[in-house]
Amino acid sequence: MQRAKPKLRSKMSESGTTGDDHLQPLAWKLRSIVGEDNVLVNEPMSEHTSFEIGGPADLYVIPEDFDEVHGVIDACKQADVPYFVLGRGSDLLVADEGYRGVIVAVADGLVGVSVDDDEMWCQAGVTLREASEMACELGLSGLEFACGIPGSIGGACFMNAGAYGGCMADVLKSVYVLHQDGREETIPVDELDLGYRHSRIADEDMVVLSATFNLDPADPEKIRETMDELTRRRGEKQPLELPSAGSTFKRPEGYFVGKLVTDAGLRGYQVGGAAVSKKHAGFVVNLGGATAADVRAVIAHVQDEVERQFGVRLEPEVRFLGVDRRLLGELPAVLLACSSRAQNLTRDVSFSIIAITHQGFCR
Repeated sequence: MQRAKPKLRSKMSESGTTGDDHLQPLAWKLRSIVGEDNVLVNEPMSEHTSFEIGGPADLYVIPEDFDEVHGVIDACKQADVPYFVLGRGSDLLVADEGYRGVIVAVADGLVGVSVDDDEMWCQAGVTLREASEMACELGLSGLEFACGIPGSIGGACFMNAGAYGGCMADVLKSVYVLHQDGREETIPVDELDLGYRHSRIADEDMVVLSATFNLDPADPEKIRETMDELTRRRGEKQPLELPSAGSTFKRPEGYFVGKLVTDAGLRGYQVGGAAVSKKHAGFVVNLGGATAADVRAVIAHVQDEVERQFGVRLEPEVRFLGVDRRLLGELPAVLLACSSRAQNLTRDVSFSIIAITHQGFCR
């Protein structure tokens, strides 16, 4: 199965340069690996996230096979340039200033699928909706829970995505990954340490290249009925009509996020174009024109108020990418200088923890 590529606007300039001298050699190297058409410059990340928010990435690169993924990441490491492995961007908030580094867009290129009896093999960029639809058509049950999750196979394995009583751990047989040391390996599910929104894949910064699922033969009509019912329930309860990153917070043990936020009187709380959804208080949504700073402000206020009123600190499920210089204004100049080279900024939006890392995987 092949999916049409998205329309990408910001191609290399005629001179082949990025406008940033230190990135020009890397840009040429990446072009030699994936081709000129698959290297984009200053690509707005608002076009590649479900929040529809985010400034430009220095370089946006689309590898189309496993060797190209490996080559792109090796080139970034050799050039000492930060990179971030992007899936469908459905749990990601990119800073208004964008990302100073390379986005490795596997969801735009790795979209192969094959089926052998009751096993389905999917490359990392295949969407969960595509996988569940194909399984339904072939009379294979197990992925119904995933039919409405707006993410990629790679990102779903990375975080053990789940919904409506099912999760990736229930159907996953193995994953094929790229390790940080350059090794590629097939890892069986029982060695992945899958838990609630957790995996060994994330702990060890692996890059998922493909996944194999064990599914069960079933009546396609019954599978379709289940998927239709889950889709109906999702549409009734979730603000699917507005851009968001899905559930904003992880569920704290013993509590429901939506009830905590509602009981705190925060349903509909708004900063700029971002607000707590009135339909489901576990979602922060983009009402139109929201900035990353707006979303961060809403999340931080919700965290503070819920903790103040109920003693529960909500942990974001949304991931944060890029440096917001308004938040870094008080940091020492030396740290800011370092962050210009390693700016995959993952930040607890309580604004109390700042960690700078080199890469990640977004679903």
